[in-house]
Parts: sequence; structure tokens; C-alpha cells
Amino acid sequence: MESEGEIRALTMEAETSSSVNEQPTIKYRGIKAMPYILGNETFEKLGAMGTASNLFVFLMQFFNLKHITAIKVMSVFGGTANFAPLIGAFLSDTYFGRYKTIGFASICSVLGMTMLTLTTIIDKLHPPSCQMGGVATCVGPSPMQLTFLFASFGFLIIGAGGIRPCNLAFGADQFNPNTEAGKRGVSSFINWYNFTFTLALMVSVTLLVHIQSNVSWSIGLGIPTCLMLVSIIIFFMGSRIYVKVKPEGSPLTSVAQVLVAAIRNRRLKLPVDDAHLRLFNYVPCNSIVSTLPYTEHLRFLNKAAILTSEDQINIDGSPANPWKLCSIQTVEEVKCVMRVLPIWASAILYHVAINQQASFGVLQALQADRHVRNGGYEIPSASFAVFQMISLTIWIPIYDRIVVPLLRKLTGREGGLTLLQRMGAGLFLTTMALLVSATVEEYRKNLAPTNTNGSAISSMSAFWLVPQLAITGLAEGFNSVGQMEFYYQQLPENMRSVAGAFYFCGMATASFVDGLLASLVHEKTKGGSGDWLAEDLNKGKLEYYYYLIAMLGALNFGYFLVCAYWYRYKGDGETNVQLRTQESRSDKDFF
Repeated sequence: MESEGEIRALTMEAETSSSVNEQPTIKYRGIKAMPYILGNETFEKLGAMGTASNLFVFLMQFFNLKHITAIKVMSVFGGTANFAPLIGAFLSDTYFGRYKTIGFASICSVLGMTMLTLTTIIDKLHPPSCQMGGVATCVGPSPMQLTFLFASFGFLIIGAGGIRPCNLAFGADQFNPNTEAGKRGVSSFINWYNFTFTLALMVSVTLLVHIQSNVSWSIGLGIPTCLMLVSIIIFFMGSRIYVKVKPEGSPLTSVAQVLVAAIRNRRLKLPVDDAHLRLFNYVPCNSIVSTLPYTEHLRFLNKAAILTSEDQINIDGSPANPWKLCSIQTVEEVKCVMRVLPIWASAILYHVAINQQASFGVLQALQADRHVRNGGYEIPSASFAVFQMISLTIWIPIYDRIVVPLLRKLTGREGGLTLLQRMGAGLFLTTMALLVSATVEEYRKNLAPTNTNGSAISSMSAFWLVPQLAITGLAEGFNSVGQMEFYYQQLPENMRSVAGAFYFCGMATASFVDGLLASLVHEKTKGGSGDWLAEDLNKGKLEYYYYLIAMLGALNFGYFLVCAYWYRYKGDGETNVQLRTQESRSDKDFF
């Protein structure tokens, strides 16, 4: 082990060398680039959501799949599409950059949508429609038809993997992160991003679903394909004014390097006094990452920054072998990821609860009276999701303009509630939504026998589903928005693509968990007193399934409270007590 003087000399040399390079000048266009990016976002979301919003019904009605099979297919498709952004973020940060990744992924999305549209146009690419005799006479899709269908899903997955982790980060790249105007611009862009997302989803589940269900699947899927093509044109129109951040290596590689270096140095002892001054520290002069204070939290990782006589330093001050020596700043960045993971895990069951409205909620609507008036217009089952979006759309401005100022006076915090408190409120509301869903399902089944026409449709109005959808929308207003902002704030600036992928990976894991849970419940209950998830909901016990997920949600809420209590916010270090935020202290008081 070297002497303290040698360690200080090596560290000072590294820090001095890092200041040699000058920061390149970047011309941020900010607001000028927003029409192209937001225009691309709007049409891309209209295209993607217009295709996905009614896909569950499409598989059952057009490809003659049973609802359990359709749920499995949607779970695998949704899970894979939401895991793909993690790979897309890695490729973008390491090799291609966000601009090229978005462009390539958008083209793949158009190809996938085109193939999906062709399945509705060419008779040989889909099974014949069911006969009037009932489900028993339905002919399922052939292997060739499923292969073509899944190939279209494959292109859609590639598109999602490139677009989802990069679009929000690419918009944020257009603003200078070191100025107040740039920070306000990023915040404004995120708000507009969420607005366009909600607007696109509302149009998709109303107008496009209506066309798909009541006019033509070919036209209903062809329109989103054309909209996606328009989004690509708008995106490339702004190419000359974009800030295109060059790929500098994936931050996921840094995570692996810190873990490997810490394991390699596991036998070395950490300095006892002034550890933050005696560990290796190197920060590139053009780094976009804010300096993080030294922490004793996850102390084992600090061993990755122990400088020995065997370690070599490059002329610019960086370690020659980052798999053996890492900067303490890199270590602190990895700690940010590690601290976020337990909070991220709590979002899995949150997404599972949200998913129920898009699957079994649609089935409830299918077996309820969806007419606006007696014998009048029949609302498509997938269109009831608009009430969820309306709830979210109404709540966000009310929360921002009315609730936050009131809470600010009570709590003294700029945001009214901390991000963790917002996420906790969303978790609680999802459990309430499931309990309401179970109650409504019992009521729907009780009214089913009163229908005199012999069909499986209950006489209950489908508008009884509005409360559970509205509560789910409120839950998204708290948790989904708070969760996304939490990842972007708590992960280092060089992990913006990863921050977007974090949210989608939670959705992906939830999709697989949802599909697995539905399969297990179906298999375990179909031979007993009654299949909970029967093909005909009137013969099943869907309310029991809702109660089961609500119970899991309650347990998950307790887990979240424990994680939130012990969470340490980014920048809350032992060596700089002034950086300890009021939010960090208040969370512990609240929970």
C-alpha cells in the first residue's frame, strides 16, 4: 500500500491533467428545435398508440384467439417491447447516438405497422371470421399467419427499443443544462411531452378504435401507419438544427467497471480519515455530469477508487484500465443507480395493477351494455380507456396550478410533495381502483341473468366502469409522472437514456408478471369450484382475481414505504452537509 503522500500526488496529478482540455462549444437551439421534435413525438405516438390501443381486441376478434391466449401474447409482446429500450439505450449511448437510433427505429416501426396492416388486407394472412354458430366453430390462425403477425411485432419491438429511451432524452439534449433558461426549457419540454402522449392516446382510443371496430380494421390500422410516416418526415426536417450528442460509451459499462474494480480491490482497506481526499478522483472537463459528494453509503463500492502503485494514469488524468481503477465520481454515479433499484422494483406491481384495465377491464366492457342510449350508438370496448386519460388530463393541471401551491404553503417544499410521496399516493390509488373493479364486476355478474336475449352481455351499463378507470388515471397522474421525473432527477445526467429505459423495464417486468400470474390462476382454478378467468366472465370469478392483485398491491405499498424511508437523494453526501435537501429530510418525517 502506498504512502499518503504518494496517493495525494497521484490524485492531484490526475485532477490537474483533467483540466487541460477545453470544453467544446455547443450551439443549443432549444425552443427552435421543439416544433420538429414535438411534431415527431405527436405523430409517432398517434401511430404507435393507434396500433397498440386496440391490439388486444384485434387478436381476439380478427385472429380468433381466446382471451387467455391473447393476454399471454400481449404480455410477451408488451414485456419484450418494454425491455427493448434497455438494449436501445446501450446501443445509442455506445455506438450510434440518439439521432441515428431514433431515425432507424422509426423506420422499423413503419415496417412493422405496414406488415400488421397487410394482415387485414390479404386474406391469406389472417384466419376466416368466426361463423354465427359461436366460438366453437372459430378457426385459429395457421403457423404461417402467426409467423407473419409475430414478424410485424418484431419490427414494432425494434422500433420501441430505439424510440422510447431516446426521444425524451434527445429533446432534453437541445437545451443547455448549465443555464436556468435551459433547465426551465427541459421542464417545459417534459410537460409538453406528457401532454402530447396523453392527447395521442385519447385520440387513439376514441377515433382510431371507433374506425377499427365499426368501419374497417384495414383503414383503422392504415391511418396510424401513415401518421408514423409523417412523424419520420417531420423528424428529419429538423436535422440541421439538432444538437446531436456523440456516443461516449454506455453508462451501463461504467456500472460494470465499478463492480469489477470493487471486487478486484476487495482485500484492500479503505482510508479511515479523509477518505474522499485520498481516493482517486478524475472528472473530465467536458463532463455533463454534476459533481456528486462523497458518501459512505454502499461503502464497499468505494474500493473501486483505491489508487495503488500498479495503477497507470493516462496523460489526460483518466485511469488506463477502468476495470481496475475508477474515479470516486464514477463510483458515486453507480451508487445512484443502486439506490434507485429498490424503488424501481416497487413499480412492477403498480404496472401490473394498471395493466388490468387494458385487459380484463376491456373484457368487462365487452360483456356489459355499451350503448349510449337504448339501441343507440355502441361504444367500442377499448374506447372506455379514454375515461382513464380524461381523468389524467384533468388532474395534471389541477395538481400543478391548485394542489401544488396549497401543499407548498403547508409543507414549505417547492413541489408541494416529494417525488416519493407522489409515487406512494399512486400506489395507494391503484389498490383502491382494483377494489372498485372487483365490486363493479360482482354487480355486473348479478345483472347478467336478467338479460332476456340469451347472450352473455350483462344489462349493467358499461359506464359503471368509469370510476375504476378514473381512479386509475389519478394513480398514473401521481405515480407514472412522478416515477419518470424521479428517474431523470436521481440518475446522473449521462444516464438520461437509461432513465427512460428504467421506466419501460418496470412495465416490461410487469407484463411478464401479469401474464404469468394470469396463467397460474387460470390453471389452478379451472378444475376446482370455478375458473376465476373463464372465457365467459359470467361463469368466472374475476372479482377474486382483482382482490388477489389488490392484496399484492397492499403488500407492495408497505415495501415501498420502507424503501422510501431509507432512500438517500442524489447529492445528499456525508462530506457536504449543506447539500442535504429539505426533501430528503421531509420524506423521512412523512413516512
